[in-house]
Amino acid sequence: MKFTIIGSGAIGGLAGAWMTEAGHDVTLVDRWAEHVAAMNESGLRIDGVRGDKHVAVKAATPDQLTGELGVVLIATKSQHAVEAVEDIAPLLTPESCVVSFQNGFNEPDLVAALDAAGLPGERMVMGSIPNYGGALVDPGEIEFVHEGPIQLGEMDGAMSDRLKDIAEALSALTEVQVSDRIWGQIWAKEVYASQVVFSALVDAPIREALGNERYARIAGAIVKEALEIADANGIDVQPFDFFDPANYRVRTAEDTRKLLDNVNHAIWLLKKDQDTKPQHDFKKKGSGIWWDIVYRKRPSETRSSSGKLIAYGEAVGADTRLNAKLFEMIYEIEDGRRELGFHNYDELEAYVAECGKTLP
Repeated sequence: MKFTIIGSGAIGGLAGAWMTEAGHDVTLVDRWAEHVAAMNESGLRIDGVRGDKHVAVKAATPDQLTGELGVVLIATKSQHAVEAVEDIAPLLTPESCVVSFQNGFNEPDLVAALDAAGLPGERMVMGSIPNYGGALVDPGEIEFVHEGPIQLGEMDGAMSDRLKDIAEALSALTEVQVSDRIWGQIWAKEVYASQVVFSALVDAPIREALGNERYARIAGAIVKEALEIADANGIDVQPFDFFDPANYRVRTAEDTRKLLDNVNHAIWLLKKDQDTKPQHDFKKKGSGIWWDIVYRKRPSETRSSSGKLIAYGEAVGADTRLNAKLFEMIYEIEDGRRELGFHNYDELEAYVAECGKTLP
Protein backbone atom coordinates (compact mmCIF):
# COMPACT_ATOMS: atom_id res chain seq x y z
CA MET A 1 0.00 0.00 0.00
CA LYS A 2 0.98 3.62 -0.43
CA PHE A 3 1.20 5.79 2.68
CA THR A 4 2.04 9.42 3.34
CA ILE A 5 2.88 10.07 6.99
CA ILE A 6 2.55 13.72 7.95
CA GLY A 7 4.72 14.26 11.00
CA SER A 8 7.78 12.03 11.18
CA GLY A 9 8.71 12.18 14.83
CA ALA A 10 8.61 9.10 17.02
CA ILE A 11 5.07 7.90 16.27
CA GLY A 12 5.11 8.54 12.54
CA GLY A 13 8.76 7.70 12.06
CA LEU A 14 8.59 4.31 13.75
CA ALA A 15 5.48 3.30 11.81
CA GLY A 16 7.06 4.50 8.56
CA ALA A 17 10.31 2.64 9.13
CA TRP A 18 8.73 -0.73 9.79
CA MET A 19 6.15 -0.38 7.01
CA THR A 20 8.91 0.59 4.56
CA GLU A 21 10.83 -2.54 5.51
CA ALA A 22 7.65 -4.58 4.96
CA GLY A 23 7.54 -3.36 1.35
CA HIS A 24 4.98 -0.56 1.52
CA ASP A 25 5.46 2.67 -0.43
CA VAL A 26 5.91 5.17 2.41
CA THR A 27 6.78 8.85 2.31
CA LEU A 28 7.74 10.40 5.64
CA VAL A 29 6.82 14.09 5.72
CA ASP A 30 8.06 16.65 8.21
CA ARG A 31 8.45 20.42 8.23
CA TRP A 32 11.79 20.15 10.09
CA ALA A 33 14.02 20.40 7.02
CA GLU A 34 17.14 19.11 8.81
CA HIS A 35 15.28 15.97 9.85
CA VAL A 36 14.03 15.37 6.30
CA ALA A 37 17.52 15.92 4.87
CA ALA A 38 19.06 13.52 7.39
CA MET A 39 16.51 10.81 6.58
CA ASN A 40 17.09 11.15 2.84
CA GLU A 41 20.88 11.25 3.16
CA SER A 42 21.50 8.64 5.84
CA GLY A 43 18.20 6.88 6.49
CA LEU A 44 16.36 6.69 9.78
CA ARG A 45 18.41 5.49 12.73
CA ILE A 46 16.49 3.90 15.60
CA ASP A 47 17.62 2.65 18.99
CA GLY A 48 15.88 1.74 22.22
CA VAL A 49 13.75 -1.22 23.23
CA ARG A 50 14.27 -3.17 19.99
CA GLY A 51 17.98 -2.48 19.72
CA ASP A 52 19.72 -0.57 16.94
CA LYS A 53 18.12 -0.31 13.53
CA HIS A 54 18.91 1.61 10.34
CA VAL A 55 16.26 1.93 7.62
CA ALA A 56 16.58 3.66 4.26
CA VAL A 57 13.43 5.77 3.92
CA LYS A 58 11.88 8.30 1.55
CA ALA A 59 11.24 11.71 3.12
CA ALA A 60 9.91 15.12 2.07
CA THR A 61 8.88 18.48 3.45
CA PRO A 62 5.18 19.37 3.04
CA ASP A 63 5.83 21.77 0.15
CA GLN A 64 7.48 18.96 -1.83
CA LEU A 65 4.37 16.78 -1.92
CA THR A 66 2.69 16.22 -5.26
CA GLY A 67 0.30 13.72 -6.79
CA GLU A 68 -1.60 10.88 -5.11
CA LEU A 69 -0.79 10.51 -1.41
CA GLY A 70 -2.38 7.13 -0.75
CA VAL A 71 -3.46 6.59 2.86
CA VAL A 72 -2.52 9.63 4.93
CA LEU A 73 -1.50 9.26 8.58
CA ILE A 74 -1.59 12.55 10.48
CA ALA A 75 1.12 11.94 13.09
CA THR A 76 1.93 15.52 14.02
CA LYS A 77 1.56 16.89 17.52
CA SER A 78 -2.12 17.42 18.24
CA GLN A 79 -1.94 21.21 17.92
CA HIS A 80 -0.70 20.93 14.33
CA ALA A 81 -3.17 18.31 13.06
CA VAL A 82 -5.74 20.63 11.49
CA GLU A 83 -3.10 22.77 9.80
CA ALA A 84 -1.48 19.63 8.40
CA VAL A 85 -4.76 18.49 6.84
CA GLU A 86 -5.50 21.95 5.45
CA ASP A 87 -2.07 21.98 3.77
CA ILE A 88 -2.60 18.69 1.96
CA ALA A 89 -6.31 19.11 1.19
CA PRO A 90 -5.63 20.12 -2.46
CA LEU A 91 -3.95 16.75 -2.99
CA LEU A 92 -6.79 14.71 -1.51
CA THR A 93 -9.84 13.23 -3.22
CA PRO A 94 -13.19 12.07 -1.83
CA GLU A 95 -11.76 8.53 -1.88
CA SER A 96 -8.75 9.43 0.27
CA CYS A 97 -8.42 8.06 3.79
CA VAL A 98 -7.02 10.32 6.51
CA VAL A 99 -6.07 8.60 9.77
CA SER A 100 -5.77 10.74 12.89
CA PHE A 101 -2.61 9.07 14.23
CA GLN A 102 -1.85 11.01 17.41
CA ASN A 103 -3.20 11.97 20.80
CA GLY A 104 -6.19 14.24 21.18
CA PHE A 105 -9.83 14.67 20.22
CA ASN A 106 -8.79 15.60 16.69
CA GLU A 107 -11.17 13.58 14.55
CA PRO A 108 -14.12 16.04 14.59
CA ASP A 109 -11.77 18.93 13.79
CA LEU A 110 -10.21 17.02 10.89
CA VAL A 111 -13.67 16.23 9.53
CA ALA A 112 -14.56 19.93 9.72
CA ALA A 113 -11.33 20.96 7.97
CA LEU A 114 -11.96 18.54 5.12
CA ASP A 115 -15.59 19.63 4.85
CA ALA A 116 -14.42 23.24 4.58
CA ALA A 117 -12.17 22.18 1.69
CA GLY A 118 -15.18 20.72 -0.14
CA LEU A 119 -14.37 17.11 0.74
CA PRO A 120 -16.52 14.52 2.54
CA GLY A 121 -14.66 14.64 5.84
CA GLU A 122 -16.92 12.27 7.74
CA ARG A 123 -16.32 9.55 5.19
CA MET A 124 -12.58 10.18 4.91
CA VAL A 125 -11.43 10.34 8.53
CA MET A 126 -10.44 7.27 10.52
CA GLY A 127 -9.57 7.27 14.23
CA SER A 128 -6.68 5.63 16.04
CA ILE A 129 -4.66 5.46 19.21
CA PRO A 130 -0.95 4.63 18.80
CA ASN A 131 0.01 3.28 22.22
CA TYR A 132 3.69 2.68 21.55
CA GLY A 133 6.11 5.46 22.45
CA GLY A 134 9.35 7.05 21.45
CA ALA A 135 11.23 10.28 20.97
CA LEU A 136 12.72 12.20 18.07
CA VAL A 137 16.15 12.82 19.56
CA ASP A 138 18.03 14.45 16.68
CA PRO A 139 17.56 14.81 12.92
CA GLY A 140 17.23 11.31 11.53
CA GLU A 141 17.43 9.68 14.99
CA ILE A 142 14.53 8.17 16.96
CA GLU A 143 14.52 6.39 20.29
CA PHE A 144 11.95 3.57 20.62
CA VAL A 145 10.90 3.95 24.27
CA HIS A 146 8.12 1.45 24.87
CA GLU A 147 6.07 -1.16 23.06
CA GLY A 148 2.30 -0.99 22.73
CA PRO A 149 -0.52 -1.77 20.32
CA ILE A 150 -2.42 0.48 17.95
CA GLN A 151 -6.20 0.81 18.21
CA LEU A 152 -7.71 1.63 14.82
CA GLY A 153 -11.30 2.12 13.76
CA GLU A 154 -13.80 3.77 11.48
CA MET A 155 -15.60 6.58 13.27
CA ASP A 156 -18.99 4.99 12.53
CA GLY A 157 -17.85 1.60 13.83
CA ALA A 158 -17.92 -0.09 10.42
CA MET A 159 -15.55 -2.97 9.68
CA SER A 160 -14.53 -1.72 6.25
CA ASP A 161 -12.09 -3.24 3.79
CA ARG A 162 -9.83 -0.20 4.04
CA LEU A 163 -9.73 -0.56 7.82
CA LYS A 164 -8.56 -4.17 7.48
CA ASP A 165 -5.96 -3.23 4.86
CA ILE A 166 -4.51 -0.35 6.89
CA ALA A 167 -4.46 -2.50 10.03
CA GLU A 168 -2.53 -5.20 8.20
CA ALA A 169 0.03 -2.67 6.97
CA LEU A 170 0.53 -1.11 10.42
CA SER A 171 0.95 -4.55 11.94
CA ALA A 172 4.44 -4.50 10.46
CA LEU A 173 5.31 -2.36 13.49
CA THR A 174 3.10 -3.67 16.27
CA GLU A 175 -0.18 -5.38 17.11
CA VAL A 176 -3.18 -3.56 15.65
CA GLN A 177 -6.48 -3.90 17.50
CA VAL A 178 -9.34 -3.15 15.11
CA SER A 179 -12.11 -1.35 16.97
CA ASP A 180 -15.80 -0.73 16.38
CA ARG A 181 -15.82 1.80 19.26
CA ILE A 182 -12.82 3.95 18.49
CA TRP A 183 -14.34 7.22 19.77
CA GLY A 184 -14.85 5.65 23.19
CA GLN A 185 -11.21 4.50 23.14
CA ILE A 186 -9.97 7.93 22.09
CA TRP A 187 -11.85 9.39 25.05
CA ALA A 188 -10.31 6.74 27.29
CA LYS A 189 -6.81 7.76 26.18
CA GLU A 190 -7.51 11.43 26.95
CA VAL A 191 -9.09 10.62 30.32
CA TYR A 192 -6.00 8.56 31.13
CA ALA A 193 -3.81 11.38 29.79
CA SER A 194 -4.69 13.56 32.79
CA GLN A 195 -2.50 11.13 34.74
CA VAL A 196 0.26 11.58 32.17
CA VAL A 197 0.03 15.39 32.40
CA PHE A 198 0.24 15.04 36.17
CA SER A 199 3.51 13.10 35.87
CA ALA A 200 5.03 16.01 33.91
CA LEU A 201 4.75 18.45 36.85
CA VAL A 202 8.11 17.13 38.10
CA ASP A 203 11.44 16.55 36.38
CA ALA A 204 11.68 12.94 37.52
CA PRO A 205 11.22 9.40 36.16
CA ILE A 206 7.65 8.15 36.15
CA ARG A 207 8.43 5.61 38.88
CA GLU A 208 9.24 8.51 41.23
CA ALA A 209 5.99 10.27 40.34
CA LEU A 210 3.14 7.85 39.69
CA GLY A 211 5.09 5.03 41.34
CA ASN A 212 4.73 6.82 44.69
CA GLU A 213 1.42 5.84 46.31
CA ARG A 214 0.83 9.31 47.77
CA TYR A 215 1.20 10.94 44.37
CA ALA A 216 -0.71 8.18 42.58
CA ARG A 217 -3.71 8.91 44.82
CA ILE A 218 -3.70 12.54 43.65
CA ALA A 219 -3.45 11.49 40.02
CA GLY A 220 -6.22 8.95 40.58
CA ALA A 221 -8.57 11.65 41.88
CA ILE A 222 -7.85 13.77 38.80
CA VAL A 223 -8.48 10.90 36.37
CA LYS A 224 -11.65 9.98 38.28
CA GLU A 225 -12.93 13.52 37.63
CA ALA A 226 -11.91 13.28 33.95
CA LEU A 227 -13.89 10.05 33.67
CA GLU A 228 -16.90 11.80 35.19
CA ILE A 229 -16.57 14.48 32.49
CA ALA A 230 -16.74 11.72 29.88
CA ASP A 231 -19.75 10.19 31.60
CA ALA A 232 -21.51 13.56 31.62
CA ASN A 233 -20.97 13.76 27.86
CA GLY A 234 -22.58 10.35 27.37
CA ILE A 235 -19.34 8.72 26.23
CA ASP A 236 -19.02 4.94 26.46
CA VAL A 237 -15.40 5.01 27.61
CA GLN A 238 -13.60 1.88 26.46
CA PRO A 239 -10.66 0.14 28.12
CA PHE A 240 -7.35 -0.22 26.34
CA ASP A 241 -4.15 -2.12 27.07
CA PHE A 242 -3.01 -0.22 30.19
CA PHE A 243 -6.18 1.60 31.26
CA ASP A 244 -9.46 0.20 32.50
CA PRO A 245 -11.94 2.97 33.35
CA ALA A 246 -13.75 0.63 35.76
CA ASN A 247 -10.78 0.92 38.11
CA TYR A 248 -11.27 4.70 38.40
CA ARG A 249 -14.92 4.64 39.46
CA VAL A 250 -13.84 4.78 43.09
CA ARG A 251 -16.33 4.61 45.97
CA THR A 252 -14.51 2.64 48.69
CA ALA A 253 -11.00 2.14 50.07
CA GLU A 254 -10.96 -1.22 48.31
CA ASP A 255 -11.71 0.56 45.03
CA THR A 256 -8.79 2.91 45.67
CA ARG A 257 -6.48 -0.08 46.10
CA LYS A 258 -7.61 -1.42 42.71
CA LEU A 259 -6.91 1.98 41.19
CA LEU A 260 -3.40 2.08 42.66
CA ASP A 261 -2.75 -1.46 41.41
CA ASN A 262 -3.86 -0.32 37.94
CA VAL A 263 -1.41 2.60 38.06
CA ASN A 264 1.43 0.29 39.07
CA HIS A 265 0.53 -2.13 36.29
CA ALA A 266 0.55 0.70 33.75
CA ILE A 267 4.02 1.77 34.90
CA TRP A 268 5.23 -1.81 34.61
CA LEU A 269 3.85 -2.12 31.07
CA LEU A 270 5.49 1.15 30.02
CA LYS A 271 8.87 0.24 31.52
CA LYS A 272 9.13 -3.55 31.20
CA ASP A 273 10.76 -3.39 27.76
CA GLN A 274 13.32 -0.85 28.93
CA ASP A 275 14.25 -3.12 31.83
CA THR A 276 15.43 -5.73 29.30
CA LYS A 277 17.85 -3.17 27.81
CA PRO A 278 20.10 -2.14 30.72
CA GLN A 279 22.89 -1.38 28.26
CA HIS A 280 20.86 1.45 26.70
CA ASP A 281 20.71 4.81 28.49
CA PHE A 282 17.23 5.98 27.58
CA LYS A 283 17.10 9.71 26.90
CA LYS A 284 13.33 9.96 27.22
CA LYS A 285 12.67 9.23 30.90
CA GLY A 286 9.17 10.68 31.15
CA SER A 287 6.06 11.32 29.09
CA GLY A 288 5.85 13.11 25.76
CA ILE A 289 4.67 16.18 27.66
CA TRP A 290 7.75 16.02 29.90
CA TRP A 291 9.90 15.50 26.79
CA ASP A 292 8.54 18.64 25.12
CA ILE A 293 8.94 20.80 28.22
CA VAL A 294 12.31 19.54 29.48
CA TYR A 295 14.14 18.28 26.39
CA ARG A 296 12.62 20.13 23.44
CA LYS A 297 12.02 23.38 25.39
CA ARG A 298 8.64 23.98 23.77
CA PRO A 299 4.95 23.92 24.74
CA SER A 300 3.42 20.47 24.96
CA GLU A 301 0.26 19.36 23.17
CA THR A 302 -1.78 19.51 26.40
CA ARG A 303 -3.93 22.47 25.30
CA SER A 304 -5.02 20.72 22.12
CA SER A 305 -5.41 17.20 23.52
CA SER A 306 -6.49 16.36 27.08
CA GLY A 307 -6.79 20.07 27.85
CA LYS A 308 -9.99 20.02 25.77
CA LEU A 309 -11.62 18.05 28.60
CA ILE A 310 -12.37 21.39 30.26
CA ALA A 311 -14.46 22.67 27.34
CA TYR A 312 -16.24 19.32 27.09
CA GLY A 313 -16.99 19.45 30.81
CA GLU A 314 -18.16 23.04 30.85
CA ALA A 315 -20.49 22.36 27.91
CA VAL A 316 -22.49 19.88 30.01
CA GLY A 317 -22.04 21.47 33.44
CA ALA A 318 -19.61 18.86 34.77
CA ASP A 319 -17.17 19.60 37.60
CA THR A 320 -13.75 20.24 36.04
CA ARG A 321 -11.90 21.84 38.97
CA LEU A 322 -9.07 19.33 39.42
CA ASN A 323 -8.28 18.99 35.73
CA ALA A 324 -8.53 22.74 35.19
CA LYS A 325 -6.06 23.29 38.04
CA LEU A 326 -3.69 20.63 36.67
CA PHE A 327 -3.69 22.00 33.13
CA GLU A 328 -3.20 25.57 34.34
CA MET A 329 -0.14 24.43 36.30
CA ILE A 330 1.33 22.84 33.16
CA TYR A 331 0.64 26.00 31.15
CA GLU A 332 2.38 28.07 33.84
CA ILE A 333 5.42 25.79 33.59
CA GLU A 334 5.46 26.14 29.82
CA ASP A 335 5.20 29.93 30.12
CA GLY A 336 8.04 30.12 32.66
CA ARG A 337 5.75 31.19 35.50
CA ARG A 338 6.12 28.00 37.55
CA GLU A 339 9.03 25.66 38.31
CA LEU A 340 8.93 21.91 37.85
CA GLY A 341 9.08 20.07 41.16
CA PHE A 342 7.38 17.99 43.82
CA HIS A 343 5.99 21.16 45.42
CA ASN A 344 3.42 21.03 42.60
CA TYR A 345 2.15 17.73 43.97
CA ASP A 346 1.86 19.23 47.45
CA GLU A 347 -0.24 22.06 46.02
CA LEU A 348 -2.48 19.72 44.06
CA GLU A 349 -2.91 17.38 47.02
CA ALA A 350 -4.17 20.29 49.11
CA TYR A 351 -6.53 21.36 46.31
CA VAL A 352 -7.94 17.83 45.95
CA ALA A 353 -8.76 17.90 49.67
CA GLU A 354 -10.21 21.41 49.41
CA CYS A 355 -12.54 20.21 46.65
CA GLY A 356 -13.61 17.23 48.76
CA LYS A 357 -12.26 14.77 46.20
CA THR A 358 -9.61 12.90 48.19
CA LEU A 359 -9.86 9.21 47.41
CA PRO A 360 -11.10 6.98 50.26
